[in-house]
Amino acid sequence: MSGVIVIGAGLAGLAAAYELMQAGHDVTVLEAQMRPGGRVQTMRAPFADGLYAEAGAARIPDNHHWTLRYVRLFGLELVPFYPSTLRFVRHIKGHRAEVEPGQEIDPALLKLTDEEKRTGLHQARIRHLEPVLREVGDPAAPGWPADALLRYDQMSDAQFLLGLGLSPDAVALGALGQYDPTDEAWALSALDLLRTLAFEHAETQRFKIRGGNDLLPKAFSDRLADRIRYGAAVVRIEQDPEQVRVVYRTPGGQQAITGDRVICTVPFTVLRHIEISPPFSPEKQRAIRELAYDAVTRVFVQVRQRYWEQQGTNGFALTDDPTEIWHPMWDQPGSRALLVSYMRSRLAVRVSAMSVDERLSTMLAQIERVHPGIHAHIEGMVYKNWHEDPWAQGAYAIYRPGQMTTLHPHAARPEGRVHFAGEHASSLPNWMQGALESGNRAAREVNDLR
Repeated sequence: MSGVIVIGAGLAGLAAAYELMQAGHDVTVLEAQMRPGGRVQTMRAPFADGLYAEAGAARIPDNHHWTLRYVRLFGLELVPFYPSTLRFVRHIKGHRAEVEPGQEIDPALLKLTDEEKRTGLHQARIRHLEPVLREVGDPAAPGWPADALLRYDQMSDAQFLLGLGLSPDAVALGALGQYDPTDEAWALSALDLLRTLAFEHAETQRFKIRGGNDLLPKAFSDRLADRIRYGAAVVRIEQDPEQVRVVYRTPGGQQAITGDRVICTVPFTVLRHIEISPPFSPEKQRAIRELAYDAVTRVFVQVRQRYWEQQGTNGFALTDDPTEIWHPMWDQPGSRALLVSYMRSRLAVRVSAMSVDERLSTMLAQIERVHPGIHAHIEGMVYKNWHEDPWAQGAYAIYRPGQMTTLHPHAARPEGRVHFAGEHASSLPNWMQGALESGNRAAREVNDLR
């Protein structure tokens, strides 16, 4: 048995601690907040009638085997994230369109190539992307990416997609609700995009956990129990050839704990402010310093009635703001409901800088464009900014052009007795799958050293 200190009780830290506990290790988890889950956070207050929605990780694709494994292990129930009835709304280039489940937007609204018009946008994208995705292979495989793939790291996501021969409107529609492909300030490495697309290409459906996704971290924390120390904000990590010492701050004062190994799962945005002695390698320091995190703001609007259903729509919409709008409890009874506006990047930053009144008017105008009638039914609004959360300082890791080559190889690499996990140190950033995968990988690293 060895003493292992896990920093962070997000899914990566919880999974690592759980697996090490099962293997017989003495594990202590230090968590700065008063709850487990990290960026898995189900918002339940201040909403009425038992309403809730996800402020963080929300969707579980059916090929995310790590997530599905723990959902089954803990006896949780999955239900579809999206409805299969009523119409979805798309808002692009000033046009509002309603589409049936599984259908595409009217091509007359877009400037498309002859091929895109003839085969349909979905088939056109598949034809262009499939050869590249075959080359990409499995991003979760050891040794990925192969050297031959590194050329994709030298271009942005938009440059890559346009270079395939897709029209600008087809690229914009593929990014609808998610990001603005023309916004160079938030451009992704094409290789980062391709590893995400490789997973998405293999999925068929997305789910959520009945009762809220926070039931997953709660299931972990119930089993770890008093091994978790809440309100413990790490301020310093010290190591020598024999042990690791972690200094942390609590409401009652500063404390310290020593162990044989540390698994650090906090985002690099937070790790930048933790003192390290002796310093990590220059490559690790650069990764910690330069890795970017996307900005996400989610606004939760409580309405008195699901008025959009009377209009024949299901509450879900995509816009080129870019924004996704969800009706997260579409499958629950009752007339009162929540609409969630999920904003990223530049729009998320802009909205978070607004006053309360400006934010309200902006959200009402945004929702009015896709679900007309919001003004007559709104009861209140709350929001969550992940880039303002002190224990996240960003929503999820994103790799800029060139960073999959320079930063990615060092994100998960151990430094002496300190190991690393978290969605940023996985094959799939931005997903519970990545966090759980990385927690298991770090646990194996430690266990193999016993």
